[in-house]
Amino acid sequence: MKVDIAAAIVNRVREKKPLVYNITNVVVTNFTANGLLALGASPVMAYAREEAADMARIAGALVANIGTLDESVIEAILIAGRSANEHGVPVVLDPVGAGATPYRTEAVQRILREVRIAAIRGNAAEIANVIGERGDIKGVDAGESAGTDMAELARKAARQLGTVAVVTGADDYASDGVRTYRISNGTPMLTFVTGTGCLLTSILGAFLSVENDPVSAAVSALAFYGVAAELAVEDSGNDRPGSFQIALLNRLHTTGAEELGQRAVIRQLE
Repeated sequence: MKVDIAAAIVNRVREKKPLVYNITNVVVTNFTANGLLALGASPVMAYAREEAADMARIAGALVANIGTLDESVIEAILIAGRSANEHGVPVVLDPVGAGATPYRTEAVQRILREVRIAAIRGNAAEIANVIGERGDIKGVDAGESAGTDMAELARKAARQLGTVAVVTGADDYASDGVRTYRISNGTPMLTFVTGTGCLLTSILGAFLSVENDPVSAAVSALAFYGVAAELAVEDSGNDRPGSFQIALLNRLHTTGAEELGQRAVIRQLE
């Protein structure tokens, strides 16, 4: 995929300012909203079951994140997800901590049974647990298990779930089961700020809201976010996570075609 496609998608997000409906976890709500605003999208965070269907109907994308989970969250996601499906709104699932507890894993499986998702985004252990393979989980933190073939994991998850699978780590991978891409951008500093993965999932939602090809949307979101993070660490230093968080918001606002053209590393795999 050419880098200019990613730049064009970024520009469309900034022109259209899509409404991204987030049912996300309480730890990341503020950071996610600010990140989407910095990009140029319009975030909304709404959890009431009574308005979930109506909010999903008018959104450009629905992002379902199970980081802080209870029955009311699951019910809101299911109501919103069904409404999104009915009205042609893409749904993105972030299975935070899948595999940490049976309750959490079953919640993900229930969502997948009842809602058609356009993309799923997680770390290697989360995605592995979603498709019934072993992945190491500590609390809700998921690692990149030694020896994991990330490209094959993304490909297998995409085929099994019938969606675009995004597996993030030192390199990121996106696959629809046929086309598989590796994106080699980003910085380890992302692991020192809580919510950076959750924000990436919401940015993927923004990209899906303006791009009909979910693989192009996923690859573009990964490249854009990784390049913005690289620039942010240059601005803030590689030992200042607090400064990096602010710098990342700034770079989400300013990163565009020129920076993507200079830095994005995208490779389609066999």
